[in-house]
Formats: sequence, C-alpha cells, structure tokens
Amino acid sequence: MARSRSAQWYAGADRNAYIHRAWMRRGLPSHAFDGRPHIAIANTASDLTPCNNHLDDVAEHVKRGVWEAGGVPLNLPVVSLGETQVRPTAMLWRNMAAMATEEMLRANPIDGVVLLGGCDKTIPALLMAAASVDLPAVVVPGGPMLTGHFRGGPLGCGTDVWKLSEEVRAGTLTQTEFLRSESSMIRSKGHCNTMGTASTMGLLAEVLGMTLPGLAGTPAPDNRLLEGAHETGRLIVEMVAAGRRPSTILTRGSFLNAVVALAALGGSTNAVVHLLAIAGRLGVELTQDDFDRTGSGVPLLVDLQPAGRFLMDDLHRAGGLHAVLNEVRDLLDPAAITVTGRPLVDHLDDTTIHDPEVIRTRDKPLQQDAGIAVLYGNLAPDGAVIKPAAASPHLLRHRGPAVVFDSIEDLHARLDDPDLNVTADSVLILRGCGPKGYPGMPEVANLPLPPKLLAQGVRDMVRICDGRMSGTAYGTVVLHVAPEAAAHGPLAVVQTGDMIILDVPNRRLDIDIPAGELAARRPSPAMTQAFARPARGWQRLYVDTVGQADTGADLGFLVGSSGDHVPRESH
Repeated sequence: MARSRSAQWYAGADRNAYIHRAWMRRGLPSHAFDGRPHIAIANTASDLTPCNNHLDDVAEHVKRGVWEAGGVPLNLPVVSLGETQVRPTAMLWRNMAAMATEEMLRANPIDGVVLLGGCDKTIPALLMAAASVDLPAVVVPGGPMLTGHFRGGPLGCGTDVWKLSEEVRAGTLTQTEFLRSESSMIRSKGHCNTMGTASTMGLLAEVLGMTLPGLAGTPAPDNRLLEGAHETGRLIVEMVAAGRRPSTILTRGSFLNAVVALAALGGSTNAVVHLLAIAGRLGVELTQDDFDRTGSGVPLLVDLQPAGRFLMDDLHRAGGLHAVLNEVRDLLDPAAITVTGRPLVDHLDDTTIHDPEVIRTRDKPLQQDAGIAVLYGNLAPDGAVIKPAAASPHLLRHRGPAVVFDSIEDLHARLDDPDLNVTADSVLILRGCGPKGYPGMPEVANLPLPPKLLAQGVRDMVRICDGRMSGTAYGTVVLHVAPEAAAHGPLAVVQTGDMIILDVPNRRLDIDIPAGELAARRPSPAMTQAFARPARGWQRLYVDTVGQADTGADLGFLVGSSGDHVPRESH
C-alpha cells in the first residue's frame, strides 16, 4: 500500500513527526496516525451565509461516514461568502475563497477533502480550489430550501422579490403587503429554491461528476441529505485509496455535459463564468463559445422559476436531476466519470419522471432551443451572453435608442425620474459594473424598469450591462459584455440616443454608428470617475490581475494548478 500523504507529517520518530502528532493528540488514539487517510471537511458554514448555516450538521454526518470507512475526519472552516449579505458583491471574493481554500488544503496533512457548499459562490470556489490542489475531493451540496407561500401561492426566493418589488414600484402592490411576504419567502434552511445560481451550481457539480450520484438537489431539510453526507464520508475514503482525483474526473466531456444540463435545466447564466474558471484551474479546453455550440440547441425541460412555474422541491419530487439527464442522455459524453469511478450515464438507469408538468419529456419541451446564447458585434468584441429561456420572445430581435447610466449610483439617481426620456423601445445600458470597474462584476444587470413604463404595463425591456444578474432573475438582459467598460470596451463610449441592435437568432449585438466615429469617441468622465480605484488589499490585487468575463473572471496568476506537494518542513 502506498504511503499516505498525511504520513509525510505523522510517520517517524523524529522531532517534527512528534510535533505534528502531539498537537493533534486531543482525544485521538495513537492508531489515528498509523497511515489511515485524514480527510478534511472544507466547511463553508457561517451565520453570515444564511444559506449555509446548516452545514455544521451536514459535516457531522460526513464525519460519521469517514470514521466508519476507517478514515480520520477533520473539520476545516474555510472562507464563506453570503450572496445576500456581503458588499459590494460576493463575486469579488470568489477567487480569494478559492485561493485560501487551495492553500489550506495543500498546507495541511490531509489525504482527501469533502467540500460543503451551497450559496452561489461557495461551490464554485471550492471546486476551483480542489481542481488546483488536485487531492481526492467530493462535493456535498447544501440543498435548496422548501417552498414558502404568500397569499395562497408559492414564493420563489429571489425571483418573486424582483416581481413583487416591481409591483410596488408600479403601484399595484402596497408596501405593507410586500413586507408581509418577507417572512413567508424563506421557509426553511437551505439556499434559493429557484433555478438560480446556487441550485444551478449544486446540480452541475453532480453533472461534472463531483458529487455522490443522486444527491444534488435534495432539499436542505430532507433527512436524505444527511444520509447522503454519511455515504459521502465513506466514499471519500475509497477515493483516496483509489487515487481518484479531480483531474481524473473533470474532463472536457464532463464540462460539455454540464453545458447540456445547464440548458435542459434552464440554469443560471452565472454558471458560464464559474465553469470557465474551474476549467481554467485544470487546463481543460473550454471557451465561452462552447456554451452556445453545445448548449443552444438543447431543449428546456424543467419548468422552474425564473424561466417557468415550479420550485426546487418540486423538481426533487418529480424525479430530480437524473430524470432530466435521462431525457438528454444521447447528448452526454458517455465516457465522463463521477466520483464513484463509473460513468455519469451509468447512474441514469431506472429513472422516472413522476410529474411531467415539472420535468417535460424531450418531445414536449418548454422551449425547443433554450441554452445560453453568446453574442458578438461592435458592442461586444469578446462576447456577451443572454439567456433566451428567461427573455421575452418579441425582444430577441430589437432595435432601439440607448438610455445610458454611467454607474449604479447614476441609475439610482435618475431611473425613477418622471422626466427621464425613455420608452418601451429604449435599450437600458448600465456600465462600469464589470470585474475591474465595480469591482467584482455584481448582480446588477437586471435593471429595474422606469416607474412610468411600469404604470403603462411594461414588464420587460432590453437591458445591457458588463455585470451579471442573479440566477433568480429574468428578462431580456444582455450580460457579461466583454471587454467591460473599465477595460476600454466599446460599452464605455455609447451615448444616450445611439441606436442599439440586438439580434439573438444571429448572435449579434451592435451599435449603429460608423466604425470611425466609434473609435474616435472618448469615455464619459462621469463613468471613469465612478470606476473602482482601490489603494490596497484584496481589492487592489483583484483589480490589477482579474481577467474578463469571457475567460471566467479568475485572477491571472491563479489560472492553472500547483498540485498537493509541499517540499519543506515547518520546524
């Protein structure tokens, strides 16, 4: 049997081995250091990450499984990012959380790791870290919350916030009624119950092959999540023995499977930047265009908010992820394996759709072509993305005059002005919200609509931004415009009144002015003044080194991996 990695710390009778063992001997027996695998539980539980605050309980069940399989479990709290809490945006720290977790996994005497995440950025950060250190790793997704109800109907967290708040602004819902819904929306522990980023990344972690098959999408309060956590603890010990590392699981085929699933699920556009970043840590060839080439013709099969009607616990009772994947099985790479060592497709046998309203069959989809569309043109030389499944069909081809906002503060100051020169045909443009400009590429792209248009019954307009939008949001919104305005992209020189042409069927996003005039324009001083200019700390490092959305918005020096080897002793 090969010598375990943790034995590099614990084996032997010299002073260093003594130190490493002695400081861990707080109830551990001597045979805990006899070469059996030491398993870290990278735990993002935090009271300030409300979607993850149940993960300590999940960790206890992982520990039981590790002990049962002959390993030694070790809780390792790691950076936790609460999407609803941190300012200016959780995305600013995704790369920091990944870097810190990677370094702690490499630095410590462990042989494998169980990754506990749930809220939007936590699973992507953990997967980026695991990919870079390449120790055997498996994800336990924290799971969605149960459905809350208000006025007799279900509430989709996130999605219904946007809808109800627009009704308040339109004058069709009172502020009192709006606030009454607040305590109804978050019914239980768990992350968002819509097909937002948290649900999307939990499900895609399984499609990538990185979770116990059948576990992703299990609601957080469901005891089967704890059962799966226990079994995952057993599995990671087996993975260590087999040497089953992320680099053996996360292949190009795995990522293309995730692109297919993203379309069939109606998943979040944020998955684009996360999957690109994870692939970048492994050196797997994956580009923004793969999302269009592989996913754009995939039918939408899951009728969940924001693209549909139902919520995550409905998906679970209707047959779950495997029932969806079985409908598109012919589009999946049959060679892509999972943490079990077996191909993903082998786990799809004997699946059943229990509710064809929630999970549609391939011949009766919600939409025939529902994947992410990638747009190019003189307004987005390096691309932009749009989610047609969440857009208004009549706006997918549109020509209209720009109404430009130079910053989020400018938007807030002017959007509600009754004298704002805007019509339903206008194209709202918000810039300065990319990785460098904000900083961190926040979820502000689903701009609220002007109240005077809401009063006229308008509920969607074409909106364009170099930032992101919440996976729970909806509308005809063009996102991730690259290069961003702060990186000298053309978005920086658009002026109010310019004619903007959106043509999703032909994958175009253009501004209708001569090339010479576009090149001669200079950026708005109000916009450049609003760009982030951090003097120190993480924000300074981030702004100086972050890449653009079309490559995953990772830091340049973090792309790639360093493995798990640590050559020098600590004493």
